[in-house]
Amino acid sequence: MKVDTMRFVDKYFGVPLCLIGTAFFKIFGRPKKNIKPKNILFIELSEMGSAILVDPAMQKAKKAFDADLFFLIFKKNKPSLQLLNTVDDKNIFTINADGIISLIKDTWKFLFWARKRKIDTCIDLELFSRYSGLLAGFAGADNIVAFNNFHGEGLYKGNMVTHKVVYNSHLHISKNFIAMVNALMSDKKELPYSKTKIDDSEIVLRKAEISEELKEKVAAKIQMIIPEYNGGGNKLILINPNASELLPQRRWDKNKYKDLINRILEEYKDVYVLITGAPNEKKEAEQLAHQCGDRCFSFAGAVKFSELIGLYELSKIMITNDSGPAHFAAVTSMPTIVIFGPETPALYSSLGKTRPVYANLACSPCVSAANHRKTPCKDNVCLQMITVDEVFNVFKEEYNG
Repeated sequence: MKVDTMRFVDKYFGVPLCLIGTAFFKIFGRPKKNIKPKNILFIELSEMGSAILVDPAMQKAKKAFDADLFFLIFKKNKPSLQLLNTVDDKNIFTINADGIISLIKDTWKFLFWARKRKIDTCIDLELFSRYSGLLAGFAGADNIVAFNNFHGEGLYKGNMVTHKVVYNSHLHISKNFIAMVNALMSDKKELPYSKTKIDDSEIVLRKAEISEELKEKVAAKIQMIIPEYNGGGNKLILINPNASELLPQRRWDKNKYKDLINRILEEYKDVYVLITGAPNEKKEAEQLAHQCGDRCFSFAGAVKFSELIGLYELSKIMITNDSGPAHFAAVTSMPTIVIFGPETPALYSSLGKTRPVYANLACSPCVSAANHRKTPCKDNVCLQMITVDEVFNVFKEEYNG
């Protein structure tokens, strides 16, 4: 299902359904006392990167309540959860959002699945999605934690929540997620919940377990493309020039990537550049590689998602648009340089070794919770202003440092 179609369904069907759901709970009531969480369901449907960014919050919830963790996510995004394996595979429910029929079918299945597993607490991580609000509301939980707009206009998603948390647009999203767990830890009712200070130490991300076998497997795939690669002596530079269709305005110009790659190959004679991407991005990656030096190769679709962390662990550094790979790399020791435009690193910087490049224009960030991350911009000057020289200089500092 296309992103704009999902936004349309969420607005024009979600709003009236949330209104009906609110009336239902007002008539039949909500539990008057909060219970100690035992089975906590996290809901994050559409963002693979957020499945990484929420991990510190899940770790805190698990430790604070000694609870079993569950997760609800769109089927295509599930692999991101398996990088850290914080949630057991049997506790993950996926919804197929490829079409409206499959979406409706899996929605009903989820409601039965949640009740069968006696989910007592839902943490709705989606910012202001009506669909996720309905899923949380009817999952049968006693505690429902969600962001609330309070006196802000628009963004209506009903009133089916027991713990209303302010979404703080001046706070990194991982800290916003921590605030939701803190709401459950409060020993009194609050409005809004989570009157707590969150230290940077609380959003330190765990590292993935990467076996030598996985690294050897990835190294063998690299050697099929670069016979000279010996698994250690040569240095790999990764370039990720793509971004999801959710926000294509995040893409830095391909010609600038071409010039950047050639600059890197010219100055560093002992490195190889691999252009990464999904299998459906292979053609574009090959075209870019052909425009660069003979030590640049397309690696799009060459490894499975589960093998990405092996590739990252073998590589020296990655330069990427603001997209999922920056967050996936955060669970490894590889540093990243992330080029930001329509969004801000203040809110969405990865939790790993990262260096953001950001023009910080007056119009940026132009996507937020208030507009469901949909921008009217057709001319991403915020990225066009970022020069090859600027990114190359940052690269040299990180590479040589």
